[in-house]
Formats: sequence, structure tokens, C-alpha cells
Amino acid sequence: MLTKKTLLPLLPLAVAATSAHAEGEVNVYSYRQPELIKPLTDAFTEETGIKVNVAYLKKGMVERLQAEGDRSPADLVFTVDISRLAAVVNAGVTQPVTSDVLEANVPDIYHDPDGHWWGLTTRARIVYASKDRVAEGEITTYEDLADPKWKGRICTRSGTHPYTIALASAVIHHHGEEAAKTWLEGVKANLARKPQGNDRAQVKAIWSGECDISLGNTYYMGKMLKDPDQKAWAESVKITFPTFENAGTHVNISGVAMTKAAPNRDNALKMMEFLTSQKAQEVYADANFEYPIAPGSEANELVQSWGAFTADDVNLMDLAAQRATALKLVEQVDFDN
Repeated sequence: MLTKKTLLPLLPLAVAATSAHAEGEVNVYSYRQPELIKPLTDAFTEETGIKVNVAYLKKGMVERLQAEGDRSPADLVFTVDISRLAAVVNAGVTQPVTSDVLEANVPDIYHDPDGHWWGLTTRARIVYASKDRVAEGEITTYEDLADPKWKGRICTRSGTHPYTIALASAVIHHHGEEAAKTWLEGVKANLARKPQGNDRAQVKAIWSGECDISLGNTYYMGKMLKDPDQKAWAESVKITFPTFENAGTHVNISGVAMTKAAPNRDNALKMMEFLTSQKAQEVYADANFEYPIAPGSEANELVQSWGAFTADDVNLMDLAAQRATALKLVEQVDFDN
């Protein structure tokens, strides 16, 4: 089990409610927030009787797993962004998982071919646009963001943030390194201010009139609409699903991987399979306004109201492979300054 000694250097342990007929435990290291994970762990424990112990980490997951080695108590890791999943795998701290259930529930482009990581949900990287200052159809592609017509009108978060790096990686995939550098230079030239804050901070800047469009993940619209202090920000913008020229809308994932040391492997596999079930997928969809990936699972009504889009069908491992190049380009163009 996860002991106090094991967790002392980081964060306290959160334990899901345990059924009367417990069937062992499973230990999770998570970069995902407690408010999202707890409904899932509670549902899993209720269905299986398996207790779930979660260590919520803010950073250092790979380093921690490497330091713990074969003695690690962790069975599973939860995280977001393909580059973070790839980093865990590349560090050699995961193991391949084969499962007919996972294969049936997770599309091929959303899991590692060798089974080291499995996607759970997707989110689209969209454009939030001012309802008052941006006409319908005025921006339709990611390439449009570099058009001089948007000079002084774009807000975004740091160029080195994983979400920005993932999008830049997609630009490299579709257009090549030189074109991606030119695109980054064009977007930088159009910024209304230096990159700063999170995705919601960009929408607030649109609401206040500081800029007209911003990049953000879809689920932040739902989060803002639920927050009385941020509802006005959300209501000042509309969602646009840009695409790449001759391709689809950029998406990223949340996912799970089994650790190499996994002391409770059977229970860990049960939890992985549960997380891709329709029941768990819809909990995800309702709790965080994400898009479920399992067949037969639907996004909640609010998310559906934002409209349909066609996801880019690039294999996410191809994007992860471009991460270092994307980061290099962001630094070369001095995007954040």
C-alpha cells in the first residue's frame, strides 16, 4: 500500500470510499485534479470493491517513479497531454498492457501501438472569439492565426506550455519545420500582449477588450459557465473549431499508463478497463466537459451544443516525436518576449 513514509515528500494521499467487501487496492499517481478523479475512483470502488489510493502530484512524476524503481507503490499514472504520456513511457517506467476490452474501447490513434499508454478522453484546441468584434467565418484555420489581419488582436498562454507545444508539433507535422517557424513568428507578431496566464485568462482578456481571439481547450468553456465569477467571460465569446488546411481540428488527450513496478497489476488492469467503459466515460464527460472516446459514449449536452467538428486524424505519437523540435522553434522565435 502507499505508506505515509512513501508520500511524505509530496502530497497527502486521498483514498476512495471502500465497499464492505474490499477486493484489494490499486495505487495511482495523478496529475489530474481531485475533483475530476474522485467521482471515477468512487464509481470504480462501488462496482469492484477495490480501494483506490491516489497521490495527486503537481510535478516530478517521472523523476519520482525513476527514484522509486522496483519499489514504487504506484500501479497507474493519470495525466494529460500526449507529450507527458510519452515522457513517462520514454523514461522506462511503464509496462505494455494488452486487453481486448481496451482494444475495443480505445481507437487506434488514441493509444500506444505497444500498449504503454491508453487515451481516456479528448479535448479540442479551439479559438475563442469575441461575439461583438469577430464575424462568423472570419477565422477558420490555425494557419489564419498568422495572418497580419489579426495584428494586436490575439491572446495566448506561454509558448512553452504543453498545450502550445502540442499545437506547434501539429503544425510541424502538417507543414514542416520551416513553415512552422514562420507560423510561430506570424502568431507572435499578432499578439496583443506577451503570452501569460492560463486559457481562461485569455478569455477574460477578450471580455475586457484587450484582444479579440485566443487559443484554448474546449472544456474551459464549461468550467467558466459553471463559475459565477467567470460566466460573463464565457458569454462574451463564441467557440470556433479551426482546422488545418486539408486536415481536421487539433485534439489532445488525457490518458493512463501502468507502471513497470505495478504491485497490484490485476487490479490496475481492471481499473484501466473500467475507465474506458461507457459508465466511466460519461462521468469524465460530465465532470470536465471533455469528449469521451469509447464507442457509444456521448459528450454531455452543453458540450454537444458547441457544435460538431472533425478531429485531425494524425497519430498522437507522431506529435510527441515533434515535441523537441517544437520547443526549439518556440525558443528560436523568442515567442514569450
